[in-house]
Amino acid sequence: MKIIQEFKAFAMRGNVFDLAIGVIIGAAFGKIVSALSDNILMPILGALTSNVNFSELAWKIKPPGGAKEIDIGYGTFVNAVIQFIILAFCIFLLVKGMNLLIKKQEAAPPPPSNEEKLLTEIRDLLKNR
Repeated sequence: MKIIQEFKAFAMRGNVFDLAIGVIIGAAFGKIVSALSDNILMPILGALTSNVNFSELAWKIKPPGGAKEIDIGYGTFVNAVIQFIILAFCIFLLVKGMNLLIKKQEAAPPPPSNEEKLLTEIRDLLKNR
């Protein structure tokens, strides 16, 4: 029974929820980048490289003795590296944009408190006398 209470206390902490939300959003973001890479960028790159389909690139090795031919599919690896670079660049842009928003929030002066408003009114009334 105690372990259930400990797990509940652990799961109800804010950091766990933040992490869960981050993982879910990250997975969705990864799918978006994969779709961008697979359906838009890789066909363009293939067209620029004489219609090469990177996912089909492979080295064929025929072992001696008439054994079955071995395919080393390096094209899939090239696709994964390109997707990683695209994902890393998108995350870089996202973080850069968030940093700009944070800087703008920090640069904006906080709204005056009720005390400051009251003191400003008193000052203005004294000036007008």
